[in-house]
Amino acid sequence: MSCERIIDRFCHDTECMNDDCATYKKIKLGKLLEQVDCLTSKTLEDLEISAITADSRQVGPGSLFIAVAGQAVDGHNFVDEAIGKGCAAVLVEQGRYRAKGKRQAICLAVDDTQKALGTIAATFYGYPAKSMKMIAITGTNGKTTSAYLLEAVIREAGGNPGVIGTVNYRYNGIELPAPLTTPDPVALQGLLRKMADGGVTHVIMEASSHALEQKRLYGLKFDAGLFTNLSRDHLDYHGDMVSYFASKKKLFLEYLKEEGKAVVVRPENGKDERDVESAQYPWGNRLVKELLASDEWQKAARDRSAIVTCGFADTEISAVSFSEDLNGIEAELKTPLGDMHISTPLVGDFNVRNLLGVVGVAVALGIKPEVIAQGIAKAKNGAPGRLERVAPGYKAAIFVDYAHTPDALENVLRTLRKLTAGRLIVVFGCGGDRDRGKRPLMGEVASRIADVALITSDNPRTEPPAKIVADIEQGVKSLPLPRMRAEALLQRPYLKGYDVIVSRREAIATAVRYARQGDVVLISGKGHENYQIIGKTRRFFDDRVEARRQLAAIAW
Repeated sequence: MSCERIIDRFCHDTECMNDDCATYKKIKLGKLLEQVDCLTSKTLEDLEISAITADSRQVGPGSLFIAVAGQAVDGHNFVDEAIGKGCAAVLVEQGRYRAKGKRQAICLAVDDTQKALGTIAATFYGYPAKSMKMIAITGTNGKTTSAYLLEAVIREAGGNPGVIGTVNYRYNGIELPAPLTTPDPVALQGLLRKMADGGVTHVIMEASSHALEQKRLYGLKFDAGLFTNLSRDHLDYHGDMVSYFASKKKLFLEYLKEEGKAVVVRPENGKDERDVESAQYPWGNRLVKELLASDEWQKAARDRSAIVTCGFADTEISAVSFSEDLNGIEAELKTPLGDMHISTPLVGDFNVRNLLGVVGVAVALGIKPEVIAQGIAKAKNGAPGRLERVAPGYKAAIFVDYAHTPDALENVLRTLRKLTAGRLIVVFGCGGDRDRGKRPLMGEVASRIADVALITSDNPRTEPPAKIVADIEQGVKSLPLPRMRAEALLQRPYLKGYDVIVSRREAIATAVRYARQGDVVLISGKGHENYQIIGKTRRFFDDRVEARRQLAAIAW
């Protein structure tokens, strides 16, 4: 057999996770392959399959092993190992596997095993998504906060929401760790099955660009998709912003139901359209334009009514006015279902955009304005590690935030700058083994907006921290900003400058210890994460815990 060979990257957007072996029920191979373009025979169709997996280490008797070609590892290299472990059948891509010995398992071929994996996983688990409303959120920033807000709104509307995202996977009071923002297809469909069986009515998913590129969502269709924004991130994987955008766009081209809605947050008017790497570049406008012109939307007979735009002017969901301080946001919004007043403890005008997107999804789902407002008001703490305030009442306001891209850091710093009576102090670093190009950009942003920037270690992984810091410093030096010893700098409130403290624990302690009345301290980059990766070792480390520990030491 011959077919076009499809080789796609198959790596994860956080740390690596092996595909779990799905064990749900026995199902005939013919039924399992019903939605897959694959030649079989009557004899093969009656073969019973008890488990599916894309990880050869999870193979056992009766299982179907699906060989997926990844960026770092090609599953086709492990087909013989899977056969040796007694699997009932293997599925490979056309032309990518040659048997090395006497075959002891049925070997079938398809054009694209990544697509087949998603479809087969959905079939194996009985298409659990069909019994629930499905909502996907994509964008560089704001996905997690939007998911938490939307979860509260759906609960207020009488629904029973489940969430699959960066912080964790949760439903019915159960919280599971999230090795990936968007799980692999087998783990994803298994989780959806548990949610459906548990009475979940709505599933809110954060859809990462990696997952969309790697077809992890294949086999799913969504009632609504939300686009929050786009700015520089993951270019070590995607290569450039246009390719990154194309990955995000797949959600709306390939994964919406026929009656599904695309909810798009548009940028403020008057922003510089030349800055392609910024979220202020009109990616939302571009998405609307390209969707309407796409063959996919033409074939589905979708028109402008399938898009709900959100923004500050000329949009279906718009912020007529809003005010903010360190205690939260008050906003007046206009929607097709009626006007509403929003009150939330979330801080920052970027969170106004997150609120607009959430309201847009809720309106698309037909939830009443008063219910939306009540749900948002009940989301008291927002998302963990998203401009989360540590120890309110301390002389300085201390926030922990996940911002780890230039645009996210600029948004948070600009917000806090407006609300800071004293000095704005930022502690931040950049991850190792990731996009080096954003490091000097983040250094420039931090030193341009903050009064004091303390450059430290993030998750260095296998890169020397000194090398990462040097890359960040290139952006700081472009201003230029003087480097001074942190203790001396922080004890002189009239000085601006930066220092390098490689130990993240020491950097946080220094910032908290020397902050004065009216100062604002931002500890940025890790947010909800409770670990630090040094080399290949993951160690417990939580910015919030470190800040509180230092505050306790000061009080003592």
